[in-house]
This record gives sequence, C-alpha cells and structure tokens, in this order.
Amino acid sequence: MGSEPPGSPQVVEDGGEEDEEELSGGEEAEFRSSSGRGSLLTRRGITLRVLLKDGLVEPGDGVLAIHYLGKNFVGDLLNDGKIRWVETGQIFNSPSAWATHCKRLVNPAKKSGCGWASVRYRGQKLAQYKTTWLHKYQPSADMSMVSEEDDDEDEEEGKAAVQADEKNKNNKPDVMVSRRADRERIPVRYCSLGTRDAARDPHTLVELSAFSAINRFQPFNVAVSSNVLLLMDFHCHLTTSEVVGYLGGRWDTNTQLLTVLRAFPCRTRLADRDTASAVEEEICQNLFMRGLSLVGWYHSHPRGPALPSLQDIDSQMDHQLRLQGSNNGFQPCLGIICGPYYHGNQGVASTITPFWVVPPPEQRPNDYGIPVAVEVTYVQDNFLTSDVLNEMMLLVDYYRMAPDLVQFNQYWCPETTMLDKVKGSLSCHAPKDQAYSQILEHVYSQLSTTH
Repeated sequence: MGSEPPGSPQVVEDGGEEDEEELSGGEEAEFRSSSGRGSLLTRRGITLRVLLKDGLVEPGDGVLAIHYLGKNFVGDLLNDGKIRWVETGQIFNSPSAWATHCKRLVNPAKKSGCGWASVRYRGQKLAQYKTTWLHKYQPSADMSMVSEEDDDEDEEEGKAAVQADEKNKNNKPDVMVSRRADRERIPVRYCSLGTRDAARDPHTLVELSAFSAINRFQPFNVAVSSNVLLLMDFHCHLTTSEVVGYLGGRWDTNTQLLTVLRAFPCRTRLADRDTASAVEEEICQNLFMRGLSLVGWYHSHPRGPALPSLQDIDSQMDHQLRLQGSNNGFQPCLGIICGPYYHGNQGVASTITPFWVVPPPEQRPNDYGIPVAVEVTYVQDNFLTSDVLNEMMLLVDYYRMAPDLVQFNQYWCPETTMLDKVKGSLSCHAPKDQAYSQILEHVYSQLSTTH
C-alpha cells in the first residue's frame, strides 16, 4: 500500500545512548583509505554500508526484523544502507536508531536499542554479520568489539515497561504531534515520472490528474454513504501506522453508478501475511451475507498527504484488473486514501481522496498508470447502523494494547486533544439523526481508557 514514505521521508537519527551512529561516506572512506583492507575499522566504523559494499548483505524489502516483547517489526534495507520501517515508511540511519524507536513504542522507558544485536537480517542477528566481516577482513581484530546482547534482555525490560506504564498514568497530557514530526512527503507530477524505473522509491507520492487533463470523461458515477466515510475515518484515526480496508457496494451497469454502502476494516497488520488471508476471507463472507460486491479499497497515510504513492498506483491497477475478471466486462474499483493526522489538512477534518488509475498509453506500456481524481457524491445516511457501531467497538478492542495506538489524551494542537480531533473529523460524516452523537459517546469513552 503505501502506505508509503515519499521522496523526502522523515529520517530518524536518534540511536539512544548507544555509540553506533552511521558514518558519512567521507568518514567511511577515510577509515578504509588509511591502509586499505588492513586498516582496523573500529566497531563504530563497521556500518551497513560497509556490509553492503563488501557483499555480506544485500538490499531488499522486508529483509530486516526486530522481535521485542512479543511485537514484530519489519524493515527494508535500502541501497544506501539506511532502513525503512515497512509499517510507517520512516527512514532510519542505523540499526540502533530503528531499534530504539521500535522498542520505545513498546517500552517508553527504553533508552537504547542495541541495534546490531536486536535487528536480524534474514533471521540472523546483524552482529553476526559484523563478526563475519571482521573474521574475513581483519582476522587479528579483537572480537570483543562486537557486542552481542543477552537474549534475556526482554524479560527485564518487560518489567520496566509495566513500571513505566504505571508511572505514565499520572502524567499530564502533552503534545503528541508537532508540525516538525510530520514526514515531508513531497508529491511529484505524473508527467515527471517517465518510464518505470526500478531504482525509483516506490513510496514516492504522485499528484492526481483530472480526467479532463488526459482528454477523458470519468467513465462512471460514484455515490458513497456517510456511514462508510465515518467508519473509515474512525479506523484511520486509531493508529499512527497505516491501515487498510475494503469497500462493499453495488455496480449498476445500466446507470453506470457505483454505490459504496459499507466499509470493512481489516483488523490485521500490513506486514502480517499469516492472518491476512483469514481476514480477507471473513470480509468476503460478510459481503456475500449482505448481498454486496467488492467495489474498492481504502488505506491511510497517517501523517502524510492523502495522495497515492507509486506502490499505491500499482496496487490500484491490480485491484481494477482483478475486479474486471476474465469476461472483459467493465466494473470500476474505487481507491480511497485517508490522511487523518497530516498538518497540511484544513482544520481537524481528515483529507479523503477517491482515485482511480488509467492505464498508460499503448505506445508506452512501461510507464506508470495515471492516477486520476474521481468525482464522488456523498450521501448522508439517516442514522448510524448497529453494524457500524459494532465494527467501531471491534476496532477499539483490536488496537487497545497496540504500541502504535494514538494517545487520545494528548494534544493535536494547543487547544485540541487528539480525541477532540477525532470527534471533529467524524462530525463531518454525521447521519441525519442527531442522536448519533450520544451513541458515539460510548465509543469515545472507550478510547479515553485505552491507555
């Protein structure tokens, strides 16, 4: 999905107290050039860039992992030796910076991440690759420079996490997100992309084109229920990580109208492929029971603009082809991106962007698909259905103990808490029956007790 850091993602440099910062290219070269391979690299001098350059590891998606206190984190190893956390797209300069960040999500009292002992490359600790490098290129080096962490560390830190949680209950709320914390996701224009390039960051955001700008008419009309928007917006507000869900509705071939009637949030993690198929099967059964068809999908860009990334564009095209089926009959598939916590939004309301992808011209089959904005009619529902309310409570239960759950007692801006922001955004999708606000108060009360 995306989704989904962009051309200029937030780069996290803090590695806690561990002296394990990555060297600049110049510093690294200086270490090597002093006396070639024979020069003794200090422990600080052996970086992921060194291991990449000497072929001990290779860049790849999902090849890095951290397992900490029952939580799993997956990362991509980039060509420049940096790490991209799959779930949020944040870029980290070193294993220590990534490990510290992830461990603090689980245990806020954690001061350092012990990166080389905590991060695994294809199942093996990075510290072991560092040892291999030293054996290969500096056999006389003191192996004590490679520190391996005790595997029993987690048990002790589990106790620390409980103590920290008790202490934090008495803390006053503070600001959760400053504007500087937003990842700068600078979108590019489609015309600047050119031919598909494997070296291009798949999380690069792309501005939407209008159908008229590519000399086309929108080939279908779309109507979206306000309850769909409410449930989708609620789901996207719950966590600082990207979420995904599906859209159910009906396609009328006579009127060319796509009606979106129900949102089906996926209560699973994007990187958790083991449970994904079971969740999707459950959603398929729910669609069938309600007499609905799969008509689209949604996902969030928690702190970035609600624009598709290159990866989103490819995913959307895959969904469109899959829904079209083998009979070559046309059925549209709607993609929606929700940006709940992007400070570029107007007010407290999330930015919600419906989009579609037009295939590239036949004479340029290797170009990216063209993302276009879809005009949508929003239909206000009469009341909040029990289905939607029940789904909201299931989502609260699912994320209740998650390390990336939004801290709703903290502040979105000086006079607005995160909970107030959620309420304000959801009020934009209010049903006609004003009693909905009293009904939702029960849900909101559950959010205020999640931590």
